[in-house]
Amino acid sequence: MSRLAYIPAVLLAFALAGCGTPSRPLPMVVTPAEALQLRSWVPDALRAQVAVQPVRGGAETGRWWGSLVSAGVLQHALEESLHAVGMSPPSPQPPPRFQLQAHLVLLEQPTLPPAGATVGVAVQYTLTDTADGRVLYQRRIYNQDEAGLGDALVSPPERVRIANERAVRANIGLLLRDLVTLRP
Repeated sequence: MSRLAYIPAVLLAFALAGCGTPSRPLPMVVTPAEALQLRSWVPDALRAQVAVQPVRGGAETGRWWGSLVSAGVLQHALEESLHAVGMSPPSPQPPPRFQLQAHLVLLEQPTLPPAGATVGVAVQYTLTDTADGRVLYQRRIYNQDEAGLGDALVSPPERVRIANERAVRANIGLLLRDLVTLRP
């Protein structure tokens, strides 16, 4: 077989490697088991009293730039996670006492994952008391997670998307673990 016969396969592999797969919010939400565990530790002052401000940072996934995490997707994942542990208000009225701000400051990804993809995520969180404007919590949380060859055998962009979602879910879990220790 000549070397020219491999050119279409190589071109297809490069085309697939560049395609972006958007991250989805629901896989980024804390798991039901984790939410159930954390729910019992939520301080009374935070129960149904934390609203998420519009998330900053992140980027929309483009066709050629790999799998990214948008601000809207992170916002949805945060809101659903807060709801799962009982911190988000059931309705916008009356306004909640606390505002959570999140800024996705870093998304470290491999350019072309060989077999596995490790993704690093850093989010800056700030929890503010709306009554007096006092900052109760401020922390930049950085963590990593990965997706292996068995998670998406054929598609490197799929592995990056899965690693993105796992890293963001773990990041939100770390935030919630911090928040339940607060005593506002």
